[in-house]
Amino acid sequence: MKPAAQAVAPADAPVKHPALPTNPPLTRRILTAFIANEVRKVGVERVVVGLSGGVDSAVSAMLAAEALGPANVLAIKMPYRASSAESLAHADLVIARRCIESLHVEITPQIDAYFERFPDADNMRRGNKMARERMTILYDHSARWKALVLGTSNKTELLLGYGTLYGDMASALNPIGDLYKTQVWALAAHIGVPDEIVHKQPSADLWQGQTDEQELGFGYHEVDALLYLMVDLRYSRAELY
Repeated sequence: MKPAAQAVAPADAPVKHPALPTNPPLTRRILTAFIANEVRKVGVERVVVGLSGGVDSAVSAMLAAEALGPANVLAIKMPYRASSAESLAHADLVIARRCIESLHVEITPQIDAYFERFPDADNMRRGNKMARERMTILYDHSARWKALVLGTSNKTELLLGYGTLYGDMASALNPIGDLYKTQVWALAAHIGVPDEIVHKQPSADLWQGQTDEQELGFGYHEVDALLYLMVDLRYSRAELY
């Protein structure tokens, strides 16, 4: 009797690669413990975080409130005159949802005063200046409040270099630094970040109409799948095709 023939996939069939894993409940437990341990081991109890109205800063702030208590988290809103009113409203949603401390610091005067001398500066220069100005404000209030600066950069941005050195990439500890953007979205939905924030188009809000994916030239879901194979699973170039 002949053995049953085994089905063979066509030579041109697409290869199925492992999907980027997500486990929000486990991630939540790990990151809240990480925040509590890293903050308290240096002898402080509090953190300050720049709250932009985006999903990354919302997740960092809400995890910190859970880890340390809402009274130990200071969220600082630092708008420029061209900043989106929606972003400020979304930041307020997070503040209200977790009852965390907050502060509003307008950065328009110092940014405009500087660029009066350099009126030909493009959006990139202006955006970098704003990001660095915001970080100096966070570090100033971290000293005033005896707190650590909490980071808000995800793994996708860090691997792509999509951020500002000494700006949004600076921090004392960064709880979401090992989460890809798509994992941040999944965690955000799990911990109760407002839907308006979870589902909106990602943007650093550095100039009107700016979006991350448009500036990068590709979507986060697409690049996260690729980076996971390249960085975490160490696929070779040949294996990626």
